[in-house]
Amino acid sequence: MGAVRRTKTKRRTRDYDQVRADVENPKHLSQYKATKDPEDLPGLGRHYCVECAKWFESDYNLVAHRKGKNHKRRLRLLKEEPHSQKLAEAAVGLGTDNGVRSQENDEMAMDN
Repeated sequence: MGAVRRTKTKRRTRDYDQVRADVENPKHLSQYKATKDPEDLPGLGRHYCVECAKWFESDYNLVAHRKGKNHKRRLRLLKEEPHSQKLAEAAVGLGTDNGVRSQENDEMAMDN
């Protein structure tokens, strides 16, 4: 049998929906930070990038990170509207009548 590809969890960061909740609601972010023990975090948990959900050893590293390509890409992705079930249904044509039903109803009302 071939090698099994495993997801790497060592460098895994929080997903976009979790980060979006952190940005929109400070309570959500404080609850997440409360689950972490400061002694186990880099820089005792003082230097944290909210958008990327990463901890840094020093303020210098955090500032350098914020100037980088990966951070800017993440900011761009967070500005986009998140996917929803309503958007998915509209993409395949469910839940939208494109005005056809309203025109038919208007014609029927005029005939009566």
